[in-house]
Amino acid sequence: MRQWVGTALTAAVWVTTLGSIGAGQAVHDPGDRIVLVTIDGARTQEIFGGLDADILKSTLKAPQTLESSPTYRRFWAESAEERRRKLMPFLWSLVTEHGSIAGDTGAGSAVRLGNRHWFSYPGYAEILLGEPHDAQITSNDAVQNRYTTVLETLRTRLSLSRNQVATFASWALFNQIVEHTEGATFVNAGVEPLGLSAKDVPLLNHLQAEAATPWDVTRFDVFTFRMAMAHLTTARPRVLYIAFDETDDWAHDGRYDRTLEAYARTDGYLRELWTWLQSDSEYQGRTHLLITTDHGRGRTSTDWRNHGAKVAGAEDVWIAFASPRMPQRGPWRDAPTLSTSQVAATLASWMGVDWNADHPKAGKPIR
Repeated sequence: MRQWVGTALTAAVWVTTLGSIGAGQAVHDPGDRIVLVTIDGARTQEIFGGLDADILKSTLKAPQTLESSPTYRRFWAESAEERRRKLMPFLWSLVTEHGSIAGDTGAGSAVRLGNRHWFSYPGYAEILLGEPHDAQITSNDAVQNRYTTVLETLRTRLSLSRNQVATFASWALFNQIVEHTEGATFVNAGVEPLGLSAKDVPLLNHLQAEAATPWDVTRFDVFTFRMAMAHLTTARPRVLYIAFDETDDWAHDGRYDRTLEAYARTDGYLRELWTWLQSDSEYQGRTHLLITTDHGRGRTSTDWRNHGAKVAGAEDVWIAFASPRMPQRGPWRDAPTLSTSQVAATLASWMGVDWNADHPKAGKPIR
């Protein structure tokens, strides 16, 4: 949020804003739409501070030096604020001019995982269910979600067709993660062709089949995004979820250079998505956008590649959003701690649905 004058006024505003959580639903329009975007394993350190010179240096091989690295020359700046804008210029323009972002612990804002596992399936399940299920969701195995997700509920409560609630994901496991009932919503995940005759889709299907990644069940994010945009512009869904993955994949491989490139590419996708949403009369001024991640990562050059319950820092995450019916606060400062358990109720409230009525243990909407 923007810094308000006076600590007493700041405290009063936060009490008013977050003290009303759960007290009724956010104002909404029957034509409202939501777009959820997740960026897998995107650390708070890069989101709020850009390039980490210590990590980059640790990945370089002699005789290359930090200063001679193309990655350093592209993304380095003296201040964290400059570096984050070099890495993700659109995201920072979005949250500064149109929305909010929480999770910068250096500014007194934290977002934490509610689950105790700190890896992908439990993290995504927490986002879509509004609460952790630590005893039941314990692995990344391709097992159908045991619980009905907010995506399925929105389709039912809003009487939407299957194509109106759509997920596009780079990781194949999203076929199981986003639904309790298989086929309840539209899902395109992993190296899966898209059954649209729209322009460029046949070529996309052909290219993704030939563009093998280093990872067995994951496609490159470019195919996820291009197929999502094809569906968005033709099927015109009310609920769209896009799940990017390369930020996590390259990090696990120890390729910090490609990890940063993935952040930058994703920022470009967000810019294109937002530009289209603001140019279309049905979406402009009616679309709520929320961007977050499933887990953090280690904080240092020795553990940044990893995450999980034994990795300090993997519980630290972030949430950014731009909503036509929420106050624009920019980067949150000196704010109450949030959780990704609040995402499901927030998405539902934007569409006029009270998630907590049927899920009393779930996190409350962000106001």
